[in-house]
Amino acid sequence: MRRGNVTRDDGTWTGLSLDVRDRHLPGLRVLQAGPRLLISQHSRTALLAVVEEPLRGVDFWRTDAYRSFIPPLRADTGQALAGNPERWAHRFARHLGSSPGSPLHEGRWLLSSESPLQRWRHPSTSHAEYWGSMLVEGHPDGYIDWFLHSVALEILPLRPMPGPDDSRVKAYRKQAREGLLPPVLLWWVSGLDCHLILDGHARLAAAIAESVEPPLLQLHRTLSRDDLAARVAGAVGFYEHELDRHAELRGVHGSTVPDGAATAGPQLGRLLRELDTAARPTWAWPMAGGDEEWCRIAHEVTGGRKWPGG
Repeated sequence: MRRGNVTRDDGTWTGLSLDVRDRHLPGLRVLQAGPRLLISQHSRTALLAVVEEPLRGVDFWRTDAYRSFIPPLRADTGQALAGNPERWAHRFARHLGSSPGSPLHEGRWLLSSESPLQRWRHPSTSHAEYWGSMLVEGHPDGYIDWFLHSVALEILPLRPMPGPDDSRVKAYRKQAREGLLPPVLLWWVSGLDCHLILDGHARLAAAIAESVEPPLLQLHRTLSRDDLAARVAGAVGFYEHELDRHAELRGVHGSTVPDGAATAGPQLGRLLRELDTAARPTWAWPMAGGDEEWCRIAHEVTGGRKWPGG
């Protein structure tokens, strides 16, 4: 896996680009049978989901099968990397690339310290209230409400959130107060239009308990190498066309006509950044056996209990 830093125009680091090769089937993956989804980790069912028609939300059933592929974080590691999202990203990227239980598969990904979740808190809303409201409640079953929270503004824990008095949460609460809290690792899954917590349930619980903004690292797919190359070529072609068009106008009307670089240049820069980092839909693999197999697994996982998605 090749890693590359992603920065803003001013050079500020914002994330890592991950170029994954020769990894065709990840250990943590989404399977699909029509509107029915199943998230599996090493053949263990972690989450069952059914998209509600007409696209209003998702009914889900969560098991306790998910296991984080990030080794437990030591306190001294947290202190050494505190306040340095770039070093944390490289550390998490190593485990994403080496663990068979991660969602990485062949293609390009972005591991970013910037998330849409961080942009929408109103100043009058406390961090505890805001981040608590982003959590999808319900265990083992619940509902992801696309009407209430649009544009991927929800977080679905892959296991029940620990309480504020949990021993791990207490340890992280001290780190949260001191500004040493390690990032929470999220995975945006387009089929759920929601962020899943891959690692950091206790850290997020600690941030909410202390009413501080949790540091985040968000993982999502980006354009493939071939698609990116083709779209970059198209964007550069449009830029060159704009310069040629302005040159023709200047030949007719004189130097009062701008050369076009002042408008086309920044537009090209924005487009290239978006092409390099914009989220792409999550891959879902067809489920062998289709609806019938999904229903069989659902009956087995739920013990035959009735739930809205079943």
